[in-house]
Amino acid sequence: MSNSDPICPLCDRPIPNGGGSLHHLIPKLKGGKGGPTVLLHVICHKEVHATLTEAELAREFNTVEALRGHPRLEKFLQWVRKRPPGFRSKVPGKRRGR
Repeated sequence: MSNSDPICPLCDRPIPNGGGSLHHLIPKLKGGKGGPTVLLHVICHKEVHATLTEAELAREFNTVEALRGHPRLEKFLQWVRKRPPGFRSKVPGKRRGR
C-alpha cells in the first residue's frame, strides 16, 4: 500500500492495488453506460449491489452522498471502516454448500 492509493469514496479507506471495483453511479442497464463511475473497494461495491436494486440505484441512490445515507449501507460503512484497507469478506457472494 502506498500514499498514492486511491481512496474509496464510500468508506474513506485507501484501496490497495487490485482491490478496487468500478461502480456505475447509474447502472448500465438503466442508461448509465458511459456515465459517471467511482472506484470502490470490492467489498463496498458488493454491499451496494446486495442492498439496492438496479432501479433503486438509478432512481434514488445515484450519488456517493445518497449511498452513504442509506441506513443499511451506513451501518455497513461504520463496520468496514474499522477493517484494514485490504480486508475481504470470508464468505464472498453466495453461501458455500456444506
